[in-house]
Amino acid sequence: MLPALLLGIALALGAAPAATAATPPPGGVDVDYQLGGPVPPAPNVGIVVRDRRAAPEPGRYNVCYVNGFQTQPDERARWRRHPGLVLRDGGRPVVDDAWGEWLLDIRTARKRERLAGIVGRWIDGCARDGYDAVEIDNLDSFSRSQGLLRPRQAKRYARLLTARAHAAGLAIAQKNWASLDGRVLGFDFAVAEECGRYDECGRYVASYGDRVLVVEYRARDFRRACAAYGARLGIVLRDREVAPGGRRAWC
Repeated sequence: MLPALLLGIALALGAAPAATAATPPPGGVDVDYQLGGPVPPAPNVGIVVRDRRAAPEPGRYNVCYVNGFQTQPDERARWRRHPGLVLRDGGRPVVDDAWGEWLLDIRTARKRERLAGIVGRWIDGCARDGYDAVEIDNLDSFSRSQGLLRPRQAKRYARLLTARAHAAGLAIAQKNWASLDGRVLGFDFAVAEECGRYDECGRYVASYGDRVLVVEYRARDFRRACAAYGARLGIVLRDREVAPGGRRAWC
């Protein structure tokens, strides 16, 4: 049962309590990361991650991708309607140059609540569509904010999103910030991009055990992750564009 304070926040943002508890993904099951577009998964795949605008895959455990701390590059028009919610430095949006995404402004309680209302509706949509869980991307956006955002602000905002996911009956994944034990914020499992490359897989395992979904983009990092954790975790090698017809391999 949600603590009264978090439940009150969730209801204020328009969420309803879940009828059943959220169920995290099974451990040690092969995963396919399909953000670039859906395709029928290989027979060995038990967990599928797709963008929130795609339908879940019948008969698999489905994780809905939501960019909760930054904007998608193709959704800038949407965020221009909410100029006060985009982080700015000297009037210009602060950009994550690696992906061309604007950072969201989570510096005040009011802005965090407004953002949680928008992102929360996407989370609710994932639940209505039949997803089992949600992945909230860019928890560590403060590290790319030119010093404008603080880790404590990310934690406070994350608590609103985990409460919203649980109220909708969804498990929720920590994405990024390997040094943080996200369980204290309400996260149920982790999606770890390139933890083999950056030697971070063990940190996620320390928090979530075998409920860690690993995505690698370089063959040597994939082999490294498989050697260390392939018997325990779901690990997939994908092309960086995660294209529907792109590269896929499993341990």
